[in-house]
Amino acid sequence: MTTLVVGLGLLGGHLEERLLASGDAVRTVAVPWGDHDGALRALLAAADGAAAASPDWRLAWCAGAGVVATPAADLDAEVQLFQDFVDAVAHPPASMFLASSAGGLYAGSPGPPPFDERSEVVALAPYGEAKSAMEAIAQGLARDGTRLLVGRIANLYGPGQDLTKPQGLISQLCLAHETRGTLNLHVSLDTLRDYLYVDDAAAMVTAALDLVGAEPPGSAVTKVFASGRAVSVGTVVGEATRVLRRHPRVSTRQAPGRQVRDLRLRSTVWPHLDVLARTPLAVGLRATAADVAARSHRAVSPRGRA
Repeated sequence: MTTLVVGLGLLGGHLEERLLASGDAVRTVAVPWGDHDGALRALLAAADGAAAASPDWRLAWCAGAGVVATPAADLDAEVQLFQDFVDAVAHPPASMFLASSAGGLYAGSPGPPPFDERSEVVALAPYGEAKSAMEAIAQGLARDGTRLLVGRIANLYGPGQDLTKPQGLISQLCLAHETRGTLNLHVSLDTLRDYLYVDDAAAMVTAALDLVGAEPPGSAVTKVFASGRAVSVGTVVGEATRVLRRHPRVSTRQAPGRQVRDLRLRSTVWPHLDVLARTPLAVGLRATAADVAARSHRAVSPRGRA
């Protein structure tokens, strides 16, 4: 089985490792994301290569540089690139996974939490609107016969998170600990979120790709990927204090309009996969802290200086 993984960030990098461990022939692609035409050429060439290697190739689209605060124009460019790829790919994948965002899509949902696959999608920010648009675009591949798996993913955390992006409470707490800086929180401490350890998420996606591959051609499955255990921001800060042995400096300045206090999640689709979300918060936080510390130390070492 050949799987093309697009985007080797937090989820994509761990998914690549999981797929390799399961025996997949994994392909990746270097994409010049800032150059639309160059990015499209790279993506289409990678898809052609995967299809030549295996007619029943799979695509795992884990790319996405945007966060909640990303300008709408940048997100629109990301959506357009995905649309152009779907329109132009010569040999559509037999199966596809699209990484989407549970928080971005359910932020304005009127239904009571916990939110699941049946909850109404109501985005409150351009980020969520972009994720919703990409889900709709991916349905075009399903109409052409691709087995589609859309993963609405909880708050991912773990080793390898991009520390330059203003997201990821747990990694940012660890970074503030290392730099002795202050982390500005834009939500209240009683805000509830579901935190999913990235290696657990990769295991869940790997298993779900196998399941969707057994569905009839043209099937489309949407699944919430979450731990099912929501904790408050204050609890995360307290756990970080215990693990790091020092209270991280935080300030709370709630941003109006784009955050919701209760984003508990659950899944009613293939719920047996949810047992793979097994990493306790303290264990995942400790692993994240060790990774952030190692990268911080490399950055300030003589060899790490630019």
